[in-house]
Amino acid sequence: MNRELMCWKCDNPNATDADYLELIREKISTYGWFIQYVERDRRRPSFAYTVGLTPMGHPELLVTGLTPRRAGNLLNPIAHGLMSHDDPAYVAGERHTWPDRLTVEVVDVAEPTVHLVMANAIYGPLLRAVQLVYADDRGRWPWQVGFRGTQPVLGRRADFRATT
Repeated sequence: MNRELMCWKCDNPNATDADYLELIREKISTYGWFIQYVERDRRRPSFAYTVGLTPMGHPELLVTGLTPRRAGNLLNPIAHGLMSHDDPAYVAGERHTWPDRLTVEVVDVAEPTVHLVMANAIYGPLLRAVQLVYADDRGRWPWQVGFRGTQPVLGRRADFRATT
C-alpha cells in the first residue's frame, strides 16, 4: 500500500477506501489534480502519479524512483501547464526539457490500471497514462548500458522525437 493511504488510514482508522477516494475527488475539485505517491517496497521502487487530468482529455502523468518532493516538483508544474493549456500534450517518444529541470522522455504506460490504482478507481476504462522517464546523473537513460538508478520503465519506448 502507498504511504499516503496508510498514513491517512492511520489518522482515520474508521474511514474506508471510499472515504479516501472522496478525499481525492475533493482535492481534484479544489486544485485540479491530485498526486498519489506510492512508497517503494521489496519488489519495486517508489512512484508517483497524477489523478485528475483524465477529464481534461490528458493522460495521467507517472514518474518512478523519485522522492515525494522531487516527484511533486516534476509533476505539479507539468500538470498545471496541461490544465491551463500552456503546455503541449505529452506524446510518447517526445523529450521535453525545462530550464533547471530534468529532461524527460515520454513513454506510454502499458497497463495504467495496474499502477495507477486510485486513478483507475475514479476513471476506470477511460484511464490513460504516460511515464516521464529521466536520465541518470551521467545522462544515461534506463534503456542504455551503464544506467545507474532504480527507474523501471512501465511501457514500451516509442520512436524518439525531439521537442522542447
